[in-house]
This record gives sequence, structure tokens and C-alpha cells, in this order.
Amino acid sequence: QNTASCISLDLIKHLCPQDSWEIVEGLRGGFSNVLEPQKQEGYMLKRRKWPMKGWHKRYFFLDKGILKYGKCSADIEKGKLHGCIDVGLSVMAIKKKAKCIDLDAEENIYHLKVKRRELFDEWVSKLRHHRLYRQNEIAMYPNEKSFYHPHYPSPNSPSMAESASIRKCMSIRRQSTVHSAAAFPFSCNSQAKVAAWLQSSDDMDKCSKDLSVCEAYLLELNHLLQSMEVLHRTYSAPSIQALQVPSCISSGSIRLHASNPNLSTAALSNDKVDPESLESPFDVAKLQEDFCRVATNSLSSLTSEKERLKQCLDHETCPPTSPQVVGLKNALKQDSVDESRPLVHQVSNESRASITESLSEFFDAQEVLLSASSSENEVSEDDSYISDISDNISMDNFSNETESERPNSEGTVLCQRRSCLPTPSPNNSTISLWNILRNNIGKDLSKVTMPVQLNEPLNTLQRLCEELEYSELLDRAANTQDPFERMVYIATFVVSGYASSYYRTGGKPFNPLLGESYECDRPDKGFRFVAEQVSHHPPISACHAESKNFIFWQDVRCKNKFWGKSMEIVPVGTTHVTLPGSGDHYEWNKVTSCIHNILSGQRWIEHYGEISIRNSSSDICQCKITFVKAKYWNSSVNEVEGTITDNKGKVIHRLFGKWNEAIFCGDPPSATCIWRANAMPVDYEQYYGFTKFAIELNELDPSLKLLLPPTDTRLRVDQRLLEEGNLEAAEEQKQRIEQLQRERRRVLEENNETHQPKFFRKSKDDTWVSNNTYWELRKDPGFTHIDFPTLW
Repeated sequence: QNTASCISLDLIKHLCPQDSWEIVEGLRGGFSNVLEPQKQEGYMLKRRKWPMKGWHKRYFFLDKGILKYGKCSADIEKGKLHGCIDVGLSVMAIKKKAKCIDLDAEENIYHLKVKRRELFDEWVSKLRHHRLYRQNEIAMYPNEKSFYHPHYPSPNSPSMAESASIRKCMSIRRQSTVHSAAAFPFSCNSQAKVAAWLQSSDDMDKCSKDLSVCEAYLLELNHLLQSMEVLHRTYSAPSIQALQVPSCISSGSIRLHASNPNLSTAALSNDKVDPESLESPFDVAKLQEDFCRVATNSLSSLTSEKERLKQCLDHETCPPTSPQVVGLKNALKQDSVDESRPLVHQVSNESRASITESLSEFFDAQEVLLSASSSENEVSEDDSYISDISDNISMDNFSNETESERPNSEGTVLCQRRSCLPTPSPNNSTISLWNILRNNIGKDLSKVTMPVQLNEPLNTLQRLCEELEYSELLDRAANTQDPFERMVYIATFVVSGYASSYYRTGGKPFNPLLGESYECDRPDKGFRFVAEQVSHHPPISACHAESKNFIFWQDVRCKNKFWGKSMEIVPVGTTHVTLPGSGDHYEWNKVTSCIHNILSGQRWIEHYGEISIRNSSSDICQCKITFVKAKYWNSSVNEVEGTITDNKGKVIHRLFGKWNEAIFCGDPPSATCIWRANAMPVDYEQYYGFTKFAIELNELDPSLKLLLPPTDTRLRVDQRLLEEGNLEAAEEQKQRIEQLQRERRRVLEENNETHQPKFFRKSKDDTWVSNNTYWELRKDPGFTHIDFPTLW
């Protein structure tokens, strides 16, 4: 066992002073005889969930490693829970001086506080005991029914509880190699486990019940499908058979029939549908929504069963001897082949695969379906201007035109931009993040030195430029007369800035050096952008972009905190956009971002909070956008909701969608797509998850190199070496560059001097704005005639 992962609790206490966070160790070694702990209950303070601030008193009840809480003990007894935490599957950290306890349960981070020292010590002691007991039971019986998440009413009900429990157990297994706080081996005989599962009457009964639920789902799906086909024929809409259905469905049905003969009967049943019972195209939308819902439920149940089998078989150490096991393995292999086939014909080349309940897929299908309907079913005149605008945006987004040889406003021809990075991203599986982060619970990670292979070959300054990937939305806003319509485009632009983060959980951007800069001149998009790192403590990045239609600027101060399983990024600052044509000045804040499951390979990012957009030049309208925090018991992830109101509070427009897919305006079924994220490049997973726009940000053309200041990010050596795949040299250069920065800071401190940014100045309200000198200096006398500090 790795010595680093076996640091004793006493050593951790010695290393961590009482005013810092201390990680609580979990079960180590093999299974142990952990006595069943006594129940613990009482009041503690809990930090309020966003958007509320401060702390409130809640009653907590701890039993067998499950921590439930509510307003009072009576609510706990009645089952009126506010939340439920599996302590065994959480990372636990304590801060003794502040008497704080943090539980990172992956889907949520719970911050608790106790006022009295003796009560704090009692809770910590009980939580340690319950945590060890729970982890020991999970290790011994990972598939037991009693370990389904207690938040759900019944383990027998068709829900996501089973798959969630299994996912968490597997997460513990994955983390056992890097996470000493939750590390314990699973040394059960896998062959015996698979055989026992197959022969267990209880598990087979459970499987039978799940498949019976699927049977009911298939009956309902069959009925809905026939109803939709009748309506399609009635309104001369395209037949649903035009959709491409993969051949894997038939083979899957055969396998399902083999395990449950009733399923084939359910799929072949032919209930008659009365066309007169369905009266309007709205019924079509409702049927489609129901169809997606039932299909999702059915898929969830089947996926749960398949995952349970797959996990048992994956941990099998000996070659299978049972014909049942061999058959299951073959079926799972065939599933892997089938899943690689396209499920539905894509409406356009810009469409992207997404989860079944995707809003964009639903409304795309609805728009195609209703497009052939009679004129009386068209969108109302009140929404017509949105439809016209949406059509224009869709044509822009779905264009196949490349940026190669596209003339700019001056009539010159642009050079072709690159479409791929020089080398794929490195394999980071050998890096133990836990050993790096374990002593930094609750700290700002921007001050923690990380290995270079954990970075992506982009800088934070370049990430700010990524927010302008969909700058055409600002152009649309500038050319729109209606103020409410302008706000629709501004709000959609704000949301679009988060889209690229969906695929970017694998690496972090380089931290800019003090005085580092970046320019991005995009005649094809009509804007030019400049950014500079104006402060190091605290780290502040400022940027400014301008075009004939808009001016965009912001200064960003991000606080990164690691909580054991998750990392929170809390941005501080205000973003501004002015539209010279209308005189509007829009301001908005940013939401909190959280990367979950950071210690395993299945990382995912979530944005949550509320964005308020106001026009400081006019109070005619305001906008509020809510990034919905995902709930563990449903699949509503990445959802965004927004309202645009007048100065009396009346809702004029409603926005909804997913920040990584598309935004719609209006109410179903007449809602119109305002924006859709661009298609991802081929093999994007192998290239840091970069979008096409991100791939172009660090490109260095030889002719451009002569015009850039020596502080431009494109010239940064360690970042360039990482992009080229030279990890060893990149790490050496990174350490050298960081040492240079420390020496520059020491010299400034010795001389009582402060760093003066070149291209930005501090305004009266302590925000950083452009001094409007960059492009003039670039032109005359040129950056080669100006003194800059040596950054690398």
C-alpha cells in the first residue's frame, strides 16, 4: 500500500493546525469488526443553501451512518426531511477552531457548525464511528437492499435510487487507490458474487419486479406511439417512421424476451387509438413529452439492471464457468456495440447527442412536426419577431461555411485557422490528486502548485475570451429596436458563455502571471479583444472587447475551494456590455461553478445561482436567470430558467433550456429556439474537450508573432510545450517561470513599489477598465519599442 496514503491521523493533526481544515480518515485495510454505533441526535447550525446566506438551526438524526435533518425532531419522526446524507460515502473535514464540520456528498456540500466545544467533539466522535461502520457495511455488502439511499420512499419503487447507490459504491471503489479518507479494498470473490447474485431468489425477485415495470412502460410507449402516428397523419405531418430507429432495438427486444417473456407480448400489443380523442397539435406536443418521459423511465430501469450486472462481471477475477454468466457477458458486449450506433437522425449537422429528456431534442422534433401543419396552428403574431430572429440565428449557427478565405469588413482575405491541436491531451490517471489536495480542504486552490499535466493549454485570460464565442448574439441585440427583444439576446449571450465548460472538467487553465496579456483580433466575428493580469494577490484578470456594435468588459476575481470531492469556483465581479446604437449599458454577475467527483474519472461540472441583468441606462426592463441546481433524485441537470419583466414587474418573456445545449423563448409548445451551441469537433474528448473556437485561441501565426507584446500568452513557453505534448520540458519551464515571478515580487517589495498594469487602469469604484492604449501602441510605435518585464 502506498505510504503516502497511510499517513496516520496523529500525523495529519500535527501537520494541520487547528485553524485549518483537517480531513477525517475513513476505513483502511480489510474488513473490520466495527460495532454498531449508538444513535446521535440534536441541533446544529447549517449554512443556508443558495441564494440565502447565513446559518439556520436544524435538527439532525444520525443512525447507522445516515444523517437526516429537518426543522425539529417531530419532523424527523413524521418523515418530513429537508435532506439526507450518507456519511460513509461523503468526504468529511473539520475545522476545530471554528467548530465546523463539512460533508462533501458529491451532489451537495453540507457546511455544519456547532456552538459549544463539548458538543462539537461529541458530534465529530459520533460521525467518525458511524462513518467507519457505514463504510465497513458497504464494503462487505455492496449490493444489499438496505443500502439504498434512505431518501427514497421504498427500494422497491422504480426510481434512480438503485443506480445512484451503485454509482456511489463504485465511486468509493475507484477512489480507494487515491483517497485514503474513504479507501478500503473490496476483496470478495467476484465469481462467487456473480453466481450468488444470479441464484439469489431475492435479487431475482427484484429483477423480475423491475422488468415488470418495464413491461408496463412498454405498453404505455406503444399506446403513445400509435397516438402520435394518428395525429401525424391527421395534420399531414411527417410520419414518425421517418426517424431512423437502430437495429439494436430488435436485438435488445430478443434479449429482454429471453429474461422476461411478457415483454415481447407487451411490445406487440396493439391497442386501437381513436383519432377523435386527440384534437389539436398541442396534443402532439403533450404526447411527445409523455413519450420522452415514459421512455426515460423505462431506460432508467433497464440501465439500472444492466449496470448492476456489468459491475459484478467487471470485477470477476476468474474466467466464467456458468453458462448464465457467459451469456450475460456476451449480451453486454453486444450492447456496447449497439450503443455506438446513432439513435436518431440528426436534424442538422450542428446537433449534438444529449440525454433522452433533452429539451432541445423535444422542441426540435416539435418544430419539425408542426412545420407542416395548417396555417391556423402557426405561432401567434405576438411571438413572430422572435421567430424571425431565431430563423436568422439558426441559419448562422447551422452554416457549414468555414472561416478559411472569408473576407472581413475591409475586403481582405483571412488565413485559414487551425481545426486541431498539435497533440492529444496526456493521460492523467497516474497522478494522485488526493495526495495533492488532501491538505488543502477549504482553501483557495489558485495558490496551490499543480503538476503541469493537470492543466489545459489555455490561460485564464483566454478563457475570458471564450465568453465571446457567440458574440453574434450581441450583434443581434445591437440591431434590434425593441428593448425587451434586446434583453432576450443579452440574456441568451450571458448563458452561452457557460456552454464550453460542459466538456472541460479534465484540466484547469494556466494561472496568468502578473503583467501577462492576451489579444484576440477576430475580423470574421467583428471584434477585437485584449486582457491583462492586473493583480496577483488577489488574482484579478481584466479584459476589454470592442466592435462596431458593442463594447464588452469585465474584471474577474475567482475563489476556488476544494471540499473533498468537489471544487467550487466562486467568481466575484461585474460584467458590462454597452450598445452604442441604443445607448444601453447592461451589467450582470456570474454564478457559482462546481466540479463534482473531482477525485475520479467521472467528473462533471454544474453551474448554479441567479444572474441579475439590469440596464443602468434605462429601467424599462430587467432580467433574472436561474441556473437550476441539480437534484439528486431526478435528471434535471444543466437547466436554466429566466424571466424578462417590465418596470412594473410584469413578465414579458420567459426563457428556458440548458446552458450546454440551447435556449428557448416563449411557452411550450410555441417556444422558439434563440440559440444553440455549436457542434463539437471530431475527437474532442482526446483534445481537452476544446470547442472549435477554443482550439483557435492559442494559435500563433508567424506574421502575428511580430506584432504581439512579449507578455502575450501565446508566447508563454510552458503552455506552448504542453500544447505540443512535451510534458517534461513543460514542467521544468513552469517551475522556472513561477520562480521568476516570485523573484520579481520580492524585488518590488524590497523597493516599496507596486506593479503598474500596461493596458488597464483602476476606476473610482475599484474596478479595472481599459485605458484604450493597446491597439494604438500596437500600431505606433509597436510593442518592440516598449519596455516590458521579463515573464518567461
